[in-house]
Amino acid sequence: MSDYFSLSDCDVIGFDLDHTLCRYHLKETCRLIYESFARYLVEHRGYDRDLLSLTPATWDFCFKGLVVDLEDGNLVKLAEDGTVLRATHGTHDLSTEDILKHYGPKREWKHFTSLNTSFTRSAKYYYYDNYFDLPGALLCGRVVDMLHKEDPLKPVNSDFWKDMLAAIDHNYNTSAFRDDTGTYFPSVKQNPGRFLQPCSDSVKTWLRSMKTAGKVLLLITSSHSDYCRLVCQHILGKDFEELFDVIITNALKPGFFSLVPQQRPFRTLVNDVEESEGLPSLDKPGWYSQGNWPHLHELLRAMTGKPEPKVVYFGDSMRSDMFPASSFGKWETVMIVEEMEGEGVPRSDAAVSSQAQAEPLEKKGKFEGMKAPSAASEQWGSYFVDVHRGGGGDEDSQKLTWCCHCIHKYSTMAIPSVEHIADLPLDFKFPRFSPDKPCTSGYYPRPPDSLLKRSQSQP
Repeated sequence: MSDYFSLSDCDVIGFDLDHTLCRYHLKETCRLIYESFARYLVEHRGYDRDLLSLTPATWDFCFKGLVVDLEDGNLVKLAEDGTVLRATHGTHDLSTEDILKHYGPKREWKHFTSLNTSFTRSAKYYYYDNYFDLPGALLCGRVVDMLHKEDPLKPVNSDFWKDMLAAIDHNYNTSAFRDDTGTYFPSVKQNPGRFLQPCSDSVKTWLRSMKTAGKVLLLITSSHSDYCRLVCQHILGKDFEELFDVIITNALKPGFFSLVPQQRPFRTLVNDVEESEGLPSLDKPGWYSQGNWPHLHELLRAMTGKPEPKVVYFGDSMRSDMFPASSFGKWETVMIVEEMEGEGVPRSDAAVSSQAQAEPLEKKGKFEGMKAPSAASEQWGSYFVDVHRGGGGDEDSQKLTWCCHCIHKYSTMAIPSVEHIADLPLDFKFPRFSPDKPCTSGYYPRPPDSLLKRSQSQP
């Protein structure tokens, strides 16, 4: 395999939608998502109204890559080998001594092998790996705090998690957009510009240039068709459908990449309602719902005239995008890692300009003191590297986080946003991640600060 990756070598270029092609105003959106979940718990499940009260400093806890252990109410940050780097009970830090007492001298989290090998959902833990459910980590921690306050001697069990899942379903189920239920969709529908950042002209030109160059363009999102349409019209314009050969909504990733016999059939849509009869195969480009990658692969073979078309897929979720697309689909993958911008990688000029134009006036001063969800956290540290604190006289050591390790393992390369590469020629050669190269090699335009410092300190 070449040490470099180029879009010009690909026949098919696919994109996830949310936090990939579409950038959100993260502070505004995360506040809305938190409120959506918390309001459901308070109004429908009888939780304390204090859940609705947040200070700007509270948001430091909101950090991508955490795993909540539903058996004890702890949230953990994992190293690449599955050891616990940091942990909290609810939102309260566990000391190094507490961690050693709870997880043993090797600091092993017992469910790591299950999470690390399959990324599947579990009744025993939940992995927060994208911005759509990330505020749930903060809410989860605060719920555990309240349960502990009500009865300090009663061990936390996973009963509260049923209520959390109900809150997620209430706000995000496929009919919520159409029926104006929950808090999230009605708010975005009423004022999309408050939450969504329009794509820059350079990104739109980039997409058109790829089509002109003969590339097949895909949009694959787990969002339902009605929400997808609202987002795309706002960020790309009314003619967004002309940019893509195939649009797949309600893709239910990562299940979309499952192999036979678990695969779901594709369905056609009529007025954003799925037809009840599944399609036996895909025979032409268009807009579809649900589906599976083997049937899509057959269509791409026909469209490209190649027995094994080369596909690259851009996405922001390890669980839904990178891991299944690379493991099952054998696709090249480009991970959108906004945390790079929180560690010294400058925003692209196009992204800065686009955000400035879309910045809601009412936001000025509103979020003063609130940490951007993509920034490093005082409580949790860096998304990429952390200190493994030795106990009992053992030396401290630096370790890659499990999230960072997964980026290197399942992604071809990582970028903060598509704007960072939209002005480059299609034949630009990007260094790719490789097991026999430094772990800093696949980041463009440069690695995050913590990885650079780690690589410079190693002999």
